[in-house]
Amino acid sequence: MNSTHVKFIRSFLVAVFLVGSLGLTQCQATPGQAASVQNEPAAVTPAPGNDASALNLSTAIAKVAKDTIPAVVHIEVTQSQEVNDPLQPFENDPFFHFFFNQPKNTPHKFKRELKGLGTGMLMDDKGDILTNNHVVAGANVIQVLLTDGNQYEASVVGTDPRTDLAVIRIKAKEKLPHVTFGDSDKIEVGDWVVAIGHPRGLDQTVTQGIISAKHRRGIMDPTSYQDYLQTDAAINPGNSGGPLLNLKGEVIGVNAAIVSESGGFEGIGFAIPSNMALHIADQLIANGKVQRGWLGVSIKDMTPLLARKMKLENDKGALVADVVKGSPADAAGLKKDDVIIDYQGHAITDAASLQNEVANTAIGQEATLTVMRDGKSKTMTVKIGDLQAAVKKMASSAENRLGASVRAVTDKEVQQYGLQEKSGVAIASLQKKGPLAQAGFEVNDIITAINDIPVNGVEGFIDIVKALPAKQNVTLTAIDHRTGQVGYAQVVTR
Repeated sequence: MNSTHVKFIRSFLVAVFLVGSLGLTQCQATPGQAASVQNEPAAVTPAPGNDASALNLSTAIAKVAKDTIPAVVHIEVTQSQEVNDPLQPFENDPFFHFFFNQPKNTPHKFKRELKGLGTGMLMDDKGDILTNNHVVAGANVIQVLLTDGNQYEASVVGTDPRTDLAVIRIKAKEKLPHVTFGDSDKIEVGDWVVAIGHPRGLDQTVTQGIISAKHRRGIMDPTSYQDYLQTDAAINPGNSGGPLLNLKGEVIGVNAAIVSESGGFEGIGFAIPSNMALHIADQLIANGKVQRGWLGVSIKDMTPLLARKMKLENDKGALVADVVKGSPADAAGLKKDDVIIDYQGHAITDAASLQNEVANTAIGQEATLTVMRDGKSKTMTVKIGDLQAAVKKMASSAENRLGASVRAVTDKEVQQYGLQEKSGVAIASLQKKGPLAQAGFEVNDIITAINDIPVNGVEGFIDIVKALPAKQNVTLTAIDHRTGQVGYAQVVTR
């Protein structure tokens, strides 16, 4: 494989997002070869003993590696894309053809095939594999290689972009080795951990480090559900979807991202906690999708200044900025400027922690909240609603503002227009005299930004549109579904 081709593949698979002067890299890489073979796979069991600190470090790491490697799989994906001809706008320009000798009647679209790899872990002996969504999103073919050399084509059981998790499945005749999951809530800062994966295509690579921090949020897309464990165990492109384990051999995290200027490991890696990962994976296996609870409030973080103004002891909690009429929060009596400090016995430190807690609550369950109101503590009970149903209801409000209903972009559209996962929404229907129809939009056009704010899926679109004042000029960035060309249009909200 030549260096030019390697660079091309990495540009597809190693997504880099700037965070200040740092780059945030999801841990995928280019394809590689299997390093060794395990001849007798067996179910993975935790190392004996309850006190990991009492174990000899070197032998503990060796045992974790030996026991877990058979359950860690190499994932290789293939994605086919249609790419628009960038010279298409000039096809009828005689001067362009004269000066550049461009042949006429060239294809308007070209096909290309991209490959990449990641890591996964067998969850059970039947072939269910937990990995990251960004490893398999948009893939046309998923190949899984086991440590015994056997290779299988995998099917997608379900994906959840908002937590960057996915479950895929292979069909094997024999029972398969699998990992054991631990309680990520019990892990402490400073605890030793082990990472296993396929960085840069180097199969079955084992690294070690400690938990550097817990509850890292705001690392990736702010609309996603995040509660990362931070570690200094070496994680590189290709490690995505691999396990982060304690010294008892239990999975306490799913490796997902690194902060890096170079694109490689620089001491800051992030893993999705196992408790969150298992909750999502169980739903994907059972239903093929994730159902999330809904409270019906707009919330934001507290600040020291707000805490002093409200005469509170500290700045912990989630401040209620608005309550949706007719929502569970409204029915329970929550009010604007309430500060939610406890949810179901769990301390709420900020807005993200409340968002995660509510999302993980079963629909219809009654939850107990503790709020601070006018300097006094108040306990109330709320019946949690269905987030998906709420989104559909709120979407009708957005439809009235712009005269259009929207839907999530399909995998085919992601490939066709070269979109990032969750990026943009497609127009599902138009009101003939609505703002978008009047501006020339058509069904299936893709809206990617509003006033330069990226649109992250239907929920992100609704949040942006809800915040727009009436009768205001807004600029939409969109993709013409006929030509694939990006353009801009101004519309006036209702």
